[in-house]
Amino acid sequence: MAYKPKDTKERILHRLKIANGHLKKVINMIENDHYCIEVLHQSQAVQQAIKETDNLILENHLKTCVADAIAKGKKNEAISEIMQVFKKNTSVWR
Repeated sequence: MAYKPKDTKERILHRLKIANGHLKKVINMIENDHYCIEVLHQSQAVQQAIKETDNLILENHLKTCVADAIAKGKKNEAISEIMQVFKKNTSVWR
């Protein structure tokens, strides 16, 4: 992974630990036959924490790697790379 300020790394790790905690809760709820809607709410919390993590990683990538690539005249490559991430993300739900 490219350089990221310490505070960004800490924020990313914090979000992942939150997601991990929610996921452990989902597993525990399934093992203990909790009400489906309660499990879904907890699962949505996992997904939200992951989404927020992805947003932090993307923001860092844009501010560091993409900015550097543009400065080096590799704008099209940087844009293509980002577009591939978004295309992959949308194809998962088709």
